This record gives sequence, C-alpha cells and structure tokens, in this order.
Amino acid sequence: MGTLAKKGLQRYMSQLQHHPLRTKAITAGALSGVSDVVSQKLSGIQKIQLRRLLLKVLFGFAYLGPFGHFLHMFLDKFFKGKKDKKTVAKKVVVEQLTVSPLNNLLFMIYFGLVVEGRPWIHVKSKLKKEYPSVQLTAWTFWPVIGWINHQYVPLQLRVVFQSMVAFCWGIFLNLRARTVALTKA
Repeated sequence: MGTLAKKGLQRYMSQLQHHPLRTKAITAGALSGVSDVVSQKLSGIQKIQLRRLLLKVLFGFAYLGPFGHFLHMFLDKFFKGKKDKKTVAKKVVVEQLTVSPLNNLLFMIYFGLVVEGRPWIHVKSKLKKEYPSVQLTAWTFWPVIGWINHQYVPLQLRVVFQSMVAFCWGIFLNLRARTVALTKA
C-alpha cells in the first residue's frame, strides 16, 4: 500500500475511533453522493443535478450514518457482542424484519417527496406499486451482507461496510426509480 493511502487510512481509522458518529455520518453522506452521481450518469442524465445530489448526501449524512451507528451499537449490546452463528442469524433476522423495510420505505418516501418534489398522492401510489418488489429484492440481497457484516466485520466498521454496499444498492434504487418514472412519462 502506498504511503499516501496508508496515511489516509490511518487518519480515517483515527477519526473513526475518536469521532465515530461524525465519521460514519460523513462516510454515509459521501458514499450516498457518489452513488447518486453514478446513478445519474448511468440513467443518461448529462448534467449532474446538484440539488438532487445534495439531497442524497443529506439523507446519507443525517439518516443512514447515524441510524446505522446506533443500530449496530444496540444490536451488539442486546446480543452481548456474540458472534456465534445462532446469534448472527438472529441479528440478521431482526435487521431484515425491521430495519430493511423501514430504510427502503423511508428512502422511497424521501426520494419521491423531497428529491423529486412529487405530491404525496403520487408518492403513495408509487409506494403501493413498487415497494413490495423493492423490499423482496432487498431480502434476496441484504441478508447475505448482514451475515458478513455481523459475523466478520468489527463493530466500528459495520456502518462503513454497510455504506459501501449501500453505494451499489443506492444505484439500484435510483435506477429503479428512474425506470418507473420513464415508463410513466
């Protein structure tokens, strides 16, 4: 590893240790933003929509990072930091039956109301139509990520790991939202 990369990683880990909530929030916000830029480019948007980008950064910074920080601390405390297969399975089930549906629902509402500026009636209609398939897709993907996260990733890095995977999930959700919007246009 190059000296610059090594120093950067050491500095990041130091920030994560001394300021975990802030570091996780900034990381989630930055990765949400990069995910949105990639999504915009893949969906054919020529000029980056700065308002949309900033709103996606805000969602990652204000919600995903902090919520993930407290969620993983709670799960580890509730399950007493255990990493045996039975406990990890319980953590994944709890996460998938509570947090996964909530995160996807909140993202779709936020994206429709705030990012796209659609009226609630349109967002509600889209939720009824699209939410079940988005959540079913999430349940085919996120349990594996959750297992890896709870089994192999240290507590202080779980939100960072989840944010990196959410980078790809965010692209999927954005492209899905874009596809649905184009089919209705």
